Amino acid sequence: VEVNKDLIAFSQTRNPQSTATLDTDATLVETSKKEALFCYQGEKAYQPLNIWWAEQGLIPYSEFRDGNVPAGYQLLRVFKEGLQYLPEGVVKVRWRSDTAGYQHDILEYCEMAKNERFGRIEFAVGCDVTQEFKKAVAEVEEAEWKPIYKIVNGQREKTGSEWAEVCFVPNAISHSKKGPAYRYLATREAMEEQIGLPGIEPQLELPFPTMHLKGKKYKVFGIVTNMDWDGEELIHWYHKRCGKSEEAHAVMKEDLAGGKLPCGDFGANAAWWGIMILALNLNATMKKLVLEESWGSKRMKAIRFSLINLPGRVIEHSRRLLIRVTKGHPSFDLLVEARRKIAMLAAPA
Repeated sequence: VEVNKDLIAFSQTRNPQSTATLDTDATLVETSKKEALFCYQGEKAYQPLNIWWAEQGLIPYSEFRDGNVPAGYQLLRVFKEGLQYLPEGVVKVRWRSDTAGYQHDILEYCEMAKNERFGRIEFAVGCDVTQEFKKAVAEVEEAEWKPIYKIVNGQREKTGSEWAEVCFVPNAISHSKKGPAYRYLATREAMEEQIGLPGIEPQLELPFPTMHLKGKKYKVFGIVTNMDWDGEELIHWYHKRCGKSEEAHAVMKEDLAGGKLPCGDFGANAAWWGIMILALNLNATMKKLVLEESWGSKRMKAIRFSLINLPGRVIEHSRRLLIRVTKGHPSFDLLVEARRKIAMLAAPA
């Protein structure tokens, strides 16, 4: 963990960022190890909880867990520990999470500025769509629903989803006037009526919350926040967590062998996962500081094909070790420039 902390600090000195947008998310690592425990999907797995730093594209903190540990278990403790691994130069923290982060102790910790270093932490967290929340959504006037747009070829187009402010105060914070006050947003998307096929039972349960409004059936989701951004801007910003942080999970498990655990011993597997986190952060740092900007989005398969697994001949001559690559190979200039930048990294920032 300390080595990873030093690596994060090194990356910060070369690419300073004053804001840290942190995404907390757990991922399932399925396994056939007999010592592993069953996860909520009914399969044996481990379930590490990761903190992703969006601006740097790095994982400052990760906790390896058994598969039966819920994603939100002791989230406040993990969040506090993760904040300690942010390097100098970070002065503002924002936090995003799915509904696993909808816990009033951590929301209060962020809103009431209980962290001595960063003070008040802005957040956007998915909230549970309970019956009480649905009642509050049903009371929203139809005129208050606003469309959500996306940019297509430089033009704004409607997505089919809408958002609105919701007047909602959960019971957990309603007992005191001095408690924190949050802002709740709801999004809805109309569902097309599905015509069942003969002899096939209709799907009674859906994997997302729904409700009927004005005679139509909608998918409904909620967000709780302490930020005063425009609602549509906030929703787009919140949805970015579903991109890079979850892509990082695929890189962890597939590209860097985090999903190929070595044995049934929990401690050894945790060490393997920690080494993988180091490799992930080192790879991200090298792509940002050594390679060209176009390499930032490339995954390890592309890097191995174009840069690492190149044919060459190793020659010892005059007490020197030489590597000869194919004459005129398109990666030659890239290799030379990468070595020059690596040598420059040894100098103080």
